[in-house]
Amino acid sequence: MKQLLELLGFFALVQGVAGLVQEFTDWHWGLVQRLGFLDGYELYASVALIVLAIALFAAAESRTSD
Repeated sequence: MKQLLELLGFFALVQGVAGLVQEFTDWHWGLVQRLGFLDGYELYASVALIVLAIALFAAAESRTSD
């Protein structure tokens, strides 16, 4: 379970950073920009993904290795 949380956290972190890079440059990569319902809210979604990644990493750290 710990590895799954870490993997999900890494994916959320990469997508959040990709969304921020896309907002401040003209590079078009990442998942956030491809979701139509987030039009106009890409920056907020990217920050939320980074916060989610931090929470997932914290949850993974609090789990004991079974």
